[in-house]
Amino acid sequence: MMEFLRSNQPVFDFFLLALGFAYSQQIVLRCGVFSLATAAFAALGAYASALLLTRFGLPAYLDIAAALLIGALAGWLVSVPLAHLRGVYQAIATLGLVEVIVSLALYAEPLTGGAVGLNSLPKLVGTPTLLVAVLVTGYLVHAVSGSGLGRSFDALRQDEMVAASLGVSSRKNHALAFVLSGAIGGLFGGLQALYAYSVQPTQFGFAFMVASLTAIILGGRRSLLGPAIGAAILTLLPELARPLAEYRPLVNGVILILVVVFLPQGAGDTLFAALRQRRARRRAVNPGTV
Repeated sequence: MMEFLRSNQPVFDFFLLALGFAYSQQIVLRCGVFSLATAAFAALGAYASALLLTRFGLPAYLDIAAALLIGALAGWLVSVPLAHLRGVYQAIATLGLVEVIVSLALYAEPLTGGAVGLNSLPKLVGTPTLLVAVLVTGYLVHAVSGSGLGRSFDALRQDEMVAASLGVSSRKNHALAFVLSGAIGGLFGGLQALYAYSVQPTQFGFAFMVASLTAIILGGRRSLLGPAIGAAILTLLPELARPLAEYRPLVNGVILILVVVFLPQGAGDTLFAALRQRRARRRAVNPGTV
């Protein structure tokens, strides 16, 4: 197993990054918010960490911490206008936000390097750091899911009016969801910048948005393993079909459509639901078994 990971370490590293962005996306989707802002949070975190490193010479841990905080702040700021929007209008607004951030990165050339981006960054982040970040983030997402906050998110997703009648504040919980999503997105954006040697605006465009959304829809948004399944498929598929690498966004889009049509709950959640039903049937037939 270790030999396999060593020989495929870059693939494993990109899987860890994809999983981190998927967790950022999962938080807001679980709350019932159709947001595409993960790409914006990741871009802000990536440029923040890269600029703090190159302009001020701050150590890596401070660059990454700043990326997390900037992402969290951006999430809170985004939640304010989005509190008045619902459904597809949230998606359109967050898509506009991503386009604004990418455009600023393109045209603020003295600061961001423009279309060329910030290159020749030192690689200060490796597999152990990425793995620890994913494990801590996964634990955080799991803890939120099993807490009162997670139940509030579920209630808002299922029926916002009923949730409000039970005393669940949509504005407060949506803001918390965006702060968590922004912090996670900014964190992994900062990690990516210090791992991949460069930061460019094109890294956070439409293809990024489709990939992070597809990972959740493919794996499922309710379980902790769902994003891992989706991220693994999206990371491994291009490696198994290298001749189609240039068509990766198209392949991701086709996968997204197929999953929405045939597995609307996601492959991971569908599989887990089938296993639970099978276990329940076994218990019904043999009440003494566990």
